[in-house]
Amino acid sequence: MKENVDVSIIMGSDSDLPIMKDCAKFLDQMGISYEMKILSVHRTPEKATEYAETLKEKNVKVIIAGAGGAAHLPGVFAAMVPTVPVIGIPIHTKTLGGVDSLYSIVQMPSGIPVATVAINGAKNAAILATSILAIGNKEIKTKLAEFKSSLKDAVSQKDEKLQQLGVDEYLANMK
Repeated sequence: MKENVDVSIIMGSDSDLPIMKDCAKFLDQMGISYEMKILSVHRTPEKATEYAETLKEKNVKVIIAGAGGAAHLPGVFAAMVPTVPVIGIPIHTKTLGGVDSLYSIVQMPSGIPVATVAINGAKNAAILATSILAIGNKEIKTKLAEFKSSLKDAVSQKDEKLQQLGVDEYLANMK
């Protein structure tokens, strides 16, 4: 297990990994240290509790937890590691499309907040974690500002292309 990581990325099942990998990719891009774990507060509560205890000993600054269905993982970690901000990612589900996950994460009781992003919004969770870390780190703040600036540049380039090509040709080139 890694020591002194900035972000802990947790998911309830390996089926969440295709979504959660977007967290890791963005944190890699920003040069932020993290570790990734598969833990279930329902199926492996002892392991989840044990891991939460290790987070108290480490210098983890943000927890990102993705979960589907009942989606208790983010809330349980927010309760077990109360001084670390938790960002919940509701995972899309086959039965209710992820709305069940969203409601489970966003409806936390007073005193146990979990920041929540969109269904399958792993990249936004990583961006939010980066914003939290940027508060005390000029290097991360600069990298985040550069990333946000690149978003503006991309929109400007797309508009310029639309103006040059027109709607039909622009759409044809998107495929």
